[in-house]
Amino acid sequence: MHTDEATINSDLVRRLMHSQFPQWAELPIERLASGGTVNAVYRLGDTLTVRLPLTSTGTRDLERERRWLPKVAPALPVTIPTVVAAGEPAEGYPWPWAVHKWIDGETPVEGRLTGPQQLAHDLAEFVTAMRKVDLDAGPTAYRGAPLVTVDRRTRAAIEDLSRTDEPFDANAIASAWEEALAATAWTATACWVHSDLMPSNLLVAAGRLTGVLDFATVGVGDPACDLIPAWNLLSSSAREVFRDAVDVDDATWLRGRGWALSMAIIQLPYYRSTNPIISANARHTIGEILTARDS
Repeated sequence: MHTDEATINSDLVRRLMHSQFPQWAELPIERLASGGTVNAVYRLGDTLTVRLPLTSTGTRDLERERRWLPKVAPALPVTIPTVVAAGEPAEGYPWPWAVHKWIDGETPVEGRLTGPQQLAHDLAEFVTAMRKVDLDAGPTAYRGAPLVTVDRRTRAAIEDLSRTDEPFDANAIASAWEEALAATAWTATACWVHSDLMPSNLLVAAGRLTGVLDFATVGVGDPACDLIPAWNLLSSSAREVFRDAVDVDDATWLRGRGWALSMAIIQLPYYRSTNPIISANARHTIGEILTARDS
């Protein structure tokens, strides 16, 4: 997916375990299929996972998780990752890496949800709980800043997308983006947010949310960024359930739609030939937003 990715495989993971955590070295190792773009993730036995950053930028994410996961976990209604061990560069792998506890559940897929309205309630409960986290000195969330900070990247991605064979109207996308930019900015106290609630970072079982993964972008900022599941995952009817439950004003809702659109527009040209999970979700998100505007 990235030009500067490290070479990572099961043999490397096995060597790293032997050299640093021999107590787990003989456990079965299995690469997990994922739409993730930052880490290679391997299941280690029945109760652990190994996460190795694909590029150097992922190392900052691991450090943020090590610091903040234990602090936010008690305030949240579902299971989130627990760091069991921190690995060091070795065996030709150049960066720190981590071992986490395994969390049961399946990744939801847009358009194929079981009980979407119940999932909408569960997601709203998580988002609301994040906003109520009471911790001082939190970092700035990756998407906690005003939408205008990604305006240049989003417009460039709209141009990139217009030069592909994707079946979207670039003018309609640009118009939807302008609407989001025009929404009143967030001026209240910054809230804690996850800021990357992509389907690949969620776990469900029997239609219920059981876990939330990847807190690399966690921090404080505008709560609008945690509304993205309304468009990247939920159906139109479940979207209304989610909106009622998260209880945000019209401007925040519109900024949330803007974040969902910007993410999808940036992801699709970049990942359309390298990550079918992300690119399919981006197409779904763009379609949902354009349809919602027309209805």
